[in-house]
Amino acid sequence: MPQSGDFSSLHWHNPETLKARTFVCGFCGDKVSSEKGYRIVNVSNSGNYGGTYICPSCHAGTFFPPNVDSQIPGSSFGNPVTHVPDALNTLYQEARNCTANANYTASVLVCRKILMNIAVEQKAAEGLKFIEYVDYLSEQGFVPPNGKQWVDHIRKKGNEANHEITLMNAPDAKELIIFIEMLLKFIYEFPNLIPKPT
Repeated sequence: MPQSGDFSSLHWHNPETLKARTFVCGFCGDKVSSEKGYRIVNVSNSGNYGGTYICPSCHAGTFFPPNVDSQIPGSSFGNPVTHVPDALNTLYQEARNCTANANYTASVLVCRKILMNIAVEQKAAEGLKFIEYVDYLSEQGFVPPNGKQWVDHIRKKGNEANHEITLMNAPDAKELIIFIEMLLKFIYEFPNLIPKPT
């Protein structure tokens, strides 16, 4: 049986040829064009009302609902970051996937948790208040110059999502993911791009 998300060894039974559609696959992240899949049809006419398209890269199916400009699963917002510890990377992918599937409040809450996890990963004590983790990242130089207001912004949005009856929206989630991506690159990816001394 293939690993979760790995459909490369599986094949669909008798897919149809559809009108070609270009999309970013929500499974593998590749931008693809597909004409294979299964359409939704109306029994009273021969129109095409959406359907499932098969990704030519990973062979997973992406569903396009009738009369809606969206796809399920959505494509992840933001970009992958290298050299991030596994647990942190899992949280980052979760935040990206939540945003891709319109779970914006969940994404904001995960971004808040990512900040706490980064601080602990960088030797902050466990069990501190959230504001203490934010201050730690700033005071220890993990936040780039002029980045303190971004960390404060994540703190405020995270507090709204966590402690108030407030729903987050797409811009809220996307701007936090952009900042988290930059922070992860600053702390983990960029230092590992420097050649190691021999």
